[in-house]
Amino acid sequence: MASENTAGASTPKSRRNDVVAAEKEQFGGMKFGSAFFGWLTAIGLTVILSALATAIGVGIGASNTSNANDAANQATENVQTISIVSGIVLAIILFVAYYCGGYVAGRMARFDGVKQGIAVWLWGIIIAIVLAILAAVAGNQFNVLSSIKGAPSIPVDGSALTAGGLIGLAIAILIPLVGAILGGKAGMRFHRKVDQVGINHQAGI
Repeated sequence: MASENTAGASTPKSRRNDVVAAEKEQFGGMKFGSAFFGWLTAIGLTVILSALATAIGVGIGASNTSNANDAANQATENVQTISIVSGIVLAIILFVAYYCGGYVAGRMARFDGVKQGIAVWLWGIIIAIVLAILAAVAGNQFNVLSSIKGAPSIPVDGSALTAGGLIGLAIAILIPLVGAILGGKAGMRFHRKVDQVGINHQAGI
């Protein structure tokens, strides 16, 4: 019986690949349910990390400023540097948040980590579009993602039609995609380790 189950597979890893291929054929594909929970993880972590970054920035600004005049002069001189640093911090926050979101989706779905990461990103885009349409129809107060720093959102007032706005929009769209895909692959990799342990046990290794 054991020889029949391992026919065509000469090593534990190749046997695992055969089993995974059969399971993936039946249970693989993009899972929007898992991806939704991944997106919730990503958006929640975006809020937490953004608030933390803001608190750190305010604390640093307060400790480096002696009076109101110094604050005004320093803000004028360093506005470009602050913008660059803010963009870098935003990119890091989005990458980490969507990496974790992709990881959650990949762990839940078990297969096709890249697809799960893309699905997490798609949830963000879909919800941003829906809220932008709702804001255009019922009022900008319904575009709730715009109040979350770093959350992918679509401005309905044309504020993104500037060089800085387009760069910010590109960061908010591309960085989450890369992070979610890498996170989805990492989440899926955990299950391959579990599968290998099962195959090794079955083979008596």
